[in-house]
Amino acid sequence: MENDQRAWSAHALAFPFPAQGHINPVLQFCKRLVSKGIKATLVTTRFLSKSIHVDPSSNIDLETISDGFDEGGHAQAESVEAYVSTFKAVGSETLANLIRKLNDSGHPVNALIYDGTFPWALDVAKQFGLLKVMFCTQSCAVSIVAYHVQRGLLRVPLSGPVVSIPGLPLMEAADTPSFIYDLSTYTAFYDVLVNQFINIDETDWILHSSFHKMEEEVVDWMAKRWRLRTIGPTVPSMYLDKRIESDKSYAINLFKPNASACINWLHAKPVASVVYVSFGSVAELGVEQTRELAWGLKGSNCYFLWVVRATELFKLPENFVEETKEKGLVVTWCPQLEVLTHEAIGCFLTHCGFNSVLEALSLGVPMVAVPQWSDQPTNAKYVEDVWKMGIRAKPDEEGIVRREVVEVCLREVMEGEKAKEIRDNARNWKRLSKEAIDEGGTSDKNIDEFVAALLGKTILGNCDFI
Repeated sequence: MENDQRAWSAHALAFPFPAQGHINPVLQFCKRLVSKGIKATLVTTRFLSKSIHVDPSSNIDLETISDGFDEGGHAQAESVEAYVSTFKAVGSETLANLIRKLNDSGHPVNALIYDGTFPWALDVAKQFGLLKVMFCTQSCAVSIVAYHVQRGLLRVPLSGPVVSIPGLPLMEAADTPSFIYDLSTYTAFYDVLVNQFINIDETDWILHSSFHKMEEEVVDWMAKRWRLRTIGPTVPSMYLDKRIESDKSYAINLFKPNASACINWLHAKPVASVVYVSFGSVAELGVEQTRELAWGLKGSNCYFLWVVRATELFKLPENFVEETKEKGLVVTWCPQLEVLTHEAIGCFLTHCGFNSVLEALSLGVPMVAVPQWSDQPTNAKYVEDVWKMGIRAKPDEEGIVRREVVEVCLREVMEGEKAKEIRDNARNWKRLSKEAIDEGGTSDKNIDEFVAALLGKTILGNCDFI
C-alpha cells in the first residue's frame, strides 16, 4: 500500500469493537495520528470486513482478526455471553499473531489502542511491550458511573432515587445507563460495560472521544487518577477545524448512504424547518413506540426526514409514508453529517447514542432526546440539563413516549419559548467543539502529548490541559 512507502515515526494498532458506533471515533483518532506522522492500522473482524465499504482514498491500513465467528459475527453466537467469551479466547490469539506479522513487516507496532470493551487486549499489549491505550467511545460521565459500580462504590441495584458521584450532576436512577438502572435486562451488556474498568489501573493511557469543556468536572476528576485525555470531538475534520485534507466522512461504513435523495429533498425546504429523525444503527423501537412517534411527527406539522432501517419499516403505521409525503421523507439510511449541516435542519430527534449527540453538539443542532437503552439516558440528561441544547421527551409508565409528548417537544425546540436559548447554546457548543480540536486546543494538545509519548519523547512537567 502507498502507506508503506512513507517513513513513519511510529505505528499504532487500533482495535475498536466491530460496530459502526465504535469504529468511527477510533478511525477519526487514527486520522489525527496519521496527520502527525504516525502510521495507523485499524483492526476489525474477518466477518465484518466483508460488509465494510472503505473509502479508497483512506490512508489508514485495514487488517483483520477472528472473533471466532468468521461466517456470521455476533449473530452466529448463541448468546452475548458466548460471543464475548469466544472473542476473548480467539481474539487474543489472532490479535497476537497479527502483531507478530506487523512486527516482521518493517513497521513494528508501538502501541495498542483497544476498545474499552476489550479489557483482555491489555494483556496482549503487555505481551509485546506495547503502550497500553484504552479507548472509550462513551462519555466520561458514563465511564465514571460504570467505574463506581465495578469498584463497589455505587451499589446495584440502586437503592435510592438520587445518584451522587464526584464530577457528575445529581442524577435520578433513570438517568444512569440502562444496564445499571434495570439489572433485569441485558445482564451480559452490564458485564461488558462494567468490566471495562477491571484493569484500568494497568493502562498507560485512557482516551475519550469527548472534549474537556464538554465534561469538565468529571474529566478533571478522572485525570487526577489516571492518564486520561480527551481527544474529541471525533468528527471528520471538514466539519470542525478543516486541518486534515479531504477528511469529509468517516471513510469506513457498514451502510451505503442514500445521499442524493436526502440532500435534494432538503434543498427544497425552508431554513431550520426540518426535523431530522434517526435512532442509529442498533436501537430497535417497538411497534407501539414507532407508531406513536410517527403520529407525533405528523401532528407536529413540521417537515421531517426520518431514517428507518429496512428491517424496521414494517413497524410504521399503514399508509403512513403516502399520507405524509407532502411533509415527510422516510429513507432507510442517509449521510448524517451532511444532513445535520444542512441549513434546512432545525432539530434532531435522536436516541442519544453518544456519537449522534457528539455530532449534533459539534454542528450546533438542537435536539429532542428519546433515549432507549445503554448509555443513552445519561447522554439525554446532559443534553437537557448540562449542555442545555435540547429537551428530553418523557415516557409514560409503560415506557412509551406518546404522540402528544413528541408534538409538544418538537414545537418547544423548533419555535417555543425555549427555542432561542437552545439555539444560542447550540451555537456556543459548536464553537467550543471546533476550538477543542483546532490547533492549540485542549484535544489537539492532548493528541500531541500522546504522539510525543508514542515517540518515546518527554514533555515538560504537568500539563495545564486535559
